[in-house]
Amino acid sequence: MSRFIVQTEPLDVARLLALVAAPEFGGVDLFLGVVRNHEDGRPVTLLEYHGYPSMAEKQLARIGAGIEQEIPGVRVAAAHRLGSLEVGEAAVICVAAAPHRAEAFRACRLLIDRIKHDVPIWKREHGPDGPYWVGWRDARCGHGGHDHSSSSGDNSDFSGNDEHPHAHRGSEQ
Repeated sequence: MSRFIVQTEPLDVARLLALVAAPEFGGVDLFLGVVRNHEDGRPVTLLEYHGYPSMAEKQLARIGAGIEQEIPGVRVAAAHRLGSLEVGEAAVICVAAAPHRAEAFRACRLLIDRIKHDVPIWKREHGPDGPYWVGWRDARCGHGGHDHSSSSGDNSDFSGNDEHPHAHRGSEQ
């Protein structure tokens, strides 16, 4: 059974803990990321996570292998949820086991930080002002794009909407 899981069903903490358990591990650290009711001063009523499970699982496994090489003697596992999640539901679980707590703490922290930075899962928050993509960068805006997550317009359309201020039309290209 894989220790790196992306799924639409609710996450199972006990399952992930069992994937790292071993009699030589005296320290087990668990991070549980849940949907909160606000972000940057805006109310949040629902989160959607989007991604390609096989691609995301491969990246999770690469991250896990890297951490296990970087911190000898640890074993890590992670699960991330896709789909619509209500406030209070678990979105991600990271677990790390090691002979001692210091290594388990360090590995678990590295795991969640690298997941948030490197795994191709996209988040769309819903609130009273409508949905908006978190951290979305429009490639049409030059090298690296720029952040659209806090723009006043609805950035819910990835289809090349010509309303974007940097969209090129006809002979302007």
